[in-house]
Amino acid sequence: MLKRIVYGVCGAAIVGLGIFSIYAWHPAIDPVEPTQTDYSPHVIEQGKVLAAAGYCSTCHTPPGGTAYAGNYEMHTDFGTIYSSNITPDVETGIGSWSQAAFARAMRTGVSRDGHHLLPAFPYEHFNKMTDDDINAIYAYIMTSVPAVNQAKKDNGIPFPLNIRWFQAGWKLLFADTQPFEINSQQSAEWNRGAYLAEGIAHCGACHTPRNALGGEKYAQMYQGAAIDGWIAPSLTSTSTSPLPWRAQDFYEYLTTGNSPYHGSAAGPMAPVMHKGLSALPDSDIEAISGYFAEIAGTNNTDEPDSSSTLQAAIAAQDQQPDQRIDQGARLYATACQACHYNSDQLVKGRPLITIGSATHLNDPSNLINVILDGVRSDQGISGVVMPGFRDALNDDDITAIAAYLRQAAGENTWPKLQQKVGEIRNQPRFEH
Repeated sequence: MLKRIVYGVCGAAIVGLGIFSIYAWHPAIDPVEPTQTDYSPHVIEQGKVLAAAGYCSTCHTPPGGTAYAGNYEMHTDFGTIYSSNITPDVETGIGSWSQAAFARAMRTGVSRDGHHLLPAFPYEHFNKMTDDDINAIYAYIMTSVPAVNQAKKDNGIPFPLNIRWFQAGWKLLFADTQPFEINSQQSAEWNRGAYLAEGIAHCGACHTPRNALGGEKYAQMYQGAAIDGWIAPSLTSTSTSPLPWRAQDFYEYLTTGNSPYHGSAAGPMAPVMHKGLSALPDSDIEAISGYFAEIAGTNNTDEPDSSSTLQAAIAAQDQQPDQRIDQGARLYATACQACHYNSDQLVKGRPLITIGSATHLNDPSNLINVILDGVRSDQGISGVVMPGFRDALNDDDITAIAAYLRQAAGENTWPKLQQKVGEIRNQPRFEH
């Protein structure tokens, strides 16, 4: 009897393995000779805009490297991943890829030679794009991106996670392979915003929390997640921001890199605006803004300037604690307040930190990052900078400032704050 059970289990395992092998296997697609196919200027321009909106260059270009040539370093919980060369180079890039091979990679995360791509490449989102949009990106890359011969660095993914065959199982368990579907209950503008946000812009790749194996928790879509040493905050009604994000707030943030009521774009979010979404037409940014305002459940008629929360925060600036005994208040007054003080109303470019999103998050990472490294001219509002205090203030000082701002914002103290400051000071730098 025991033998039969053992044989049955082994037989079922062998059959299951065989079925999985059939599911996991994908044939190679024959290489093609590099050709300058006669794409129309309109299609190429469309592909250029979409490639920018998908941050293709951002993720496929290392600091100081050649655009699209790969080897951008990404640190994950599973090891270091280097992006691939997607220039039209035949030997090290995708110059021998047909349009069909490119589309398969974008939709299913399978390379031309049949191996599975790691989910750091957001094919789950690109799968929601139309054939025309995917083909337009292919046309742009093949006709307008210079070919660069640069081999990809080996990933630092440990065994057995580095076995690409296993990625088929990950896809089976966690990948959203459904195409984009029009919501007939919403307007055409809302659906356009949803198509862009869920597809090419892949907003959920950063703003949706992930499970222990890296799969997006779709039931918590856009509810915030850790990314590259920063926190991508919730874009839903679970947002901790004291003032609601309205459509006009999203629009101002996405077009200028700053919302006076919420803060500036820094860290991984900065190139999303300045090197990505800025390529889209204004109507598309309005559509994305309306889509997220709907998700956040905000009312566009609300006037933040008359909010009691804002008025209380402005008035509190003149109610300083005893700086002789409060180190954080003293340091803030000497190093920060001159630029962050507002009179009776907010001034764009002079953020009131106590109402900023970073101060109200449950994790202090964003605030600490900005205090350490400031905001460069290519982040936030173009040309407006904030100096970093990495070399001017020690961990005790930065902890004191962050604790003071958190308390002034009316929030509970962040636990293990000084430990977090030290961790962030010593973490790898991810920015371009």
